[in-house]
Amino acid sequence: MTNSESIYGVIAEFDDPTAFVEAARKVRKRGYRNFEAYSPYPIKDLFKVVPGRNPVPLIVLAGGLLGSATAWSMQYYIAAIDYPINIGGRPLYSWPAFVPILFELTVLLAALAAFFGTLFLCGFPRLHFPTFNLSEFARATTDRFFLCIQARDAIYDPQSTVSFLQELGPIGVWQVEAD
Repeated sequence: MTNSESIYGVIAEFDDPTAFVEAARKVRKRGYRNFEAYSPYPIKDLFKVVPGRNPVPLIVLAGGLLGSATAWSMQYYIAAIDYPINIGGRPLYSWPAFVPILFELTVLLAALAAFFGTLFLCGFPRLHFPTFNLSEFARATTDRFFLCIQARDAIYDPQSTVSFLQELGPIGVWQVEAD
C-alpha cells in the first residue's frame, strides 16, 4: 500500500454518457468539490455538474485594460510632455489620433494574456499528468468516460471514496498515483 502523499486520486471508468453524468451528479451531491470529468466529446449537462470557474475572461480583460492604459499613457507622454510639436495651433493632446494605436495595443495584450494565461492555467510546461499513469485512460479520447475524485478533496478517504465510486456502477475503479 502506498502512502497518501503519493496518491493523486481515485478514477472510475464509464461506457455510457448518461450514467457518467448521473455519477457526476451523485459525486457532487455527496459533497466532493475537487473532481474532474474526462469525456471524448462535450456533454452539455456535465458543465453544470463539474465544479470549476473559468478565469480566462478576467485574464483577457486585464490584458486588454493594461494594453489600453499603456497605449494611452505612452502616446500622451510622447505627444504632450516629452516631444510636444505645435502644428497649426492644434492641441498637444488630440485623442482621436491616439485611437488606432490604443486599439492595436489593447488587442495585442489581450491576445497575449489569453495565450499565456491559458498555458499557465493548463499547467504548462507539465508534459505528464497523473491520470496518464493509468493504461485504461488512453480510451478517454475515443469511447470511455472517466470521473476522477482528487485526493486533495476535503472529504476524500481512500476506502470510502473507492466504495462510493463502485456503487455508481462503473466498468472499473482505480487508484491513481501522483508523479
